[in-house]
Amino acid sequence: MRLATWNVNSIRTRVARTVEFAVREDIDVLAMQEVKCKPEQFPYGPFEDAGYHVEVHGLNQWNGVAIASRLPITDVQAGFPGMPGFAKGATPDAALIGDGAPLEARALGAMIEGVKVWSLYVPNGRSLTDAHYTYKLQWLDALRRHAASELQGDPELPLAFVGDFNIIPFDSDNGDPDIVEGVSTHVSPQERAAFFALQDAGMTDVVRPLIPSGYTYWDYQRLKFPRDEGIRIDFVLGSPTFAEQVTAAAIHRDERKGEQPSDHVPVVVELDRETSDDDDLPMIFG
Repeated sequence: MRLATWNVNSIRTRVARTVEFAVREDIDVLAMQEVKCKPEQFPYGPFEDAGYHVEVHGLNQWNGVAIASRLPITDVQAGFPGMPGFAKGATPDAALIGDGAPLEARALGAMIEGVKVWSLYVPNGRSLTDAHYTYKLQWLDALRRHAASELQGDPELPLAFVGDFNIIPFDSDNGDPDIVEGVSTHVSPQERAAFFALQDAGMTDVVRPLIPSGYTYWDYQRLKFPRDEGIRIDFVLGSPTFAEQVTAAAIHRDERKGEQPSDHVPVVVELDRETSDDDDLPMIFG
């Protein structure tokens, strides 16, 4: 199985290059973030023509997540248990967070060939003094609790959290001089602690051991891409069973080039989903 995650930053703007990438790279499952449309607005046609079925969770022109798969999709779930909501207020103190606040379209899960895949778009946080930052930390804590619950119920579950986490875990992942600890979101100790808490819950970064360095996002402004002033915020986190099946990974930097690129690039992992039962099957030579 080849699994990719990509914050496409508006699928209606970038459907052609998204589908072309999926076909060219032989992607079986593509998790997308920031599709920025309702399900009825999603451009299903090009995906279906390429052999993909698509599940979408979107509420308006903001946020939105989707999963395209050429493998059967079951147990589709919009939002995870305990996920908090958010409603902006006139001031940060007036914002509504958690119970009673409307849920945003930031998480979509599905079972695909025995793997539980979640396409995730973690809240940005906006600023260290914004209510959205508090919301981000609560959202991540709820995700941690969900991971712990899932793996406690089934320790052998191949579980994958993939997407845009809006966190820069290490200083070496930050090549943007405008992002500074103590001033900016994404690099605060609290955000980093929330990211590593997912690891404590059993979810590890399966790409970093194979690709220790490399950015996944470059801002459109101030020549950030030509200067390679990028950041690493897009990840594939996997349970122990999932991690054991990962055989290769890639960060497709060149997708930041060309006409109307997303500001993010795809991250791809390859899984060996063969079981011990396959050893008994006859070998066929072409």
